[in-house]
Amino acid sequence: MSGLLALLDDVAGIAKVAAASVDDVAGMAVKAGTKVSGVVIDDAAVTPAYVHGFSAERELPIIWKIARGSLFNKLVLLLPVALLLSAFAPWAISPLLMIGGAYLCFEGAEKMWHKLRPGKPHADGHMDDQGDPAHLEQERVAGAIKTDFILSAEIMTIALATLPEGQGFWMQTGALIAVAFLITALVYGGVAVIVKMDDIGLHLARKGGAVAALGRGLVRVMPHFMTLLSTVGTAAMVWVGGSIIIHGLHELGLHQPYEGIHDLAEAAAHAVPAAAGLVAWGVTALLDGMVGLALGFLLIPLATHVIDPLIVGARRAFSG
Repeated sequence: MSGLLALLDDVAGIAKVAAASVDDVAGMAVKAGTKVSGVVIDDAAVTPAYVHGFSAERELPIIWKIARGSLFNKLVLLLPVALLLSAFAPWAISPLLMIGGAYLCFEGAEKMWHKLRPGKPHADGHMDDQGDPAHLEQERVAGAIKTDFILSAEIMTIALATLPEGQGFWMQTGALIAVAFLITALVYGGVAVIVKMDDIGLHLARKGGAVAALGRGLVRVMPHFMTLLSTVGTAAMVWVGGSIIIHGLHELGLHQPYEGIHDLAEAAAHAVPAAAGLVAWGVTALLDGMVGLALGFLLIPLATHVIDPLIVGARRAFSG
């Protein structure tokens, strides 16, 4: 009997350790998830454009396909690379983050540039709406998953850099898997709700009665909301990208503009003590975004006249 009690006590102890580990993994995942909020906003803002022009019954299946591709990107392609970097080349995480941050700055600045010059077509990877709908859907999904890969790489790298030092392999793995599922569900669940809102509004408007006004309001509001979401997503890109670059330079020993922005944020916070934290965050985000936007505009000619021709030439060389 005493042996059985000792065994049950051991099992209870193991269960407590396991529960504590699950709590630690969940806590790390949530903390890491909050650090990628800007990239998440952009991901949610970009995706609805890929279902534009399709029938209502194809919208959710398309989003589901993109979500599955996003999970494949995170869990199969990116997670092993993140763990290998953590184990064998942790020094490479910050430079890789900065490369991803520079890409976000470029993408955000390019979107703004094309809004300022609406006469120029924006080669954003969306396909012509003419032709076979099934083929178009396949191309749209492939384009969305390709875009998601870049954003997912940034999400997983930021999450990896956020995890506390000294965590074991399985704790890191569990936290990153949790981040992958959490972010994917958040982004594509939100996208599914967004793209179906106008259909919900139409349904309510047709029912009549008290809900009809709500339905008509949803139909009127959603186009403006989509425009706002796109604007917020673009701003989030340059803000997150600029922040990553600034923090990366600071970690590499180049303490400006990080210290200058920090000093300005602190001065602004002291000027408004009633909302010091909010003011400090707002000033920091604004200045990070300005740096990111300036860097993005500088990268546009480099990408257009140097990187894109090199990529096209390499594709022709391999295909030929």
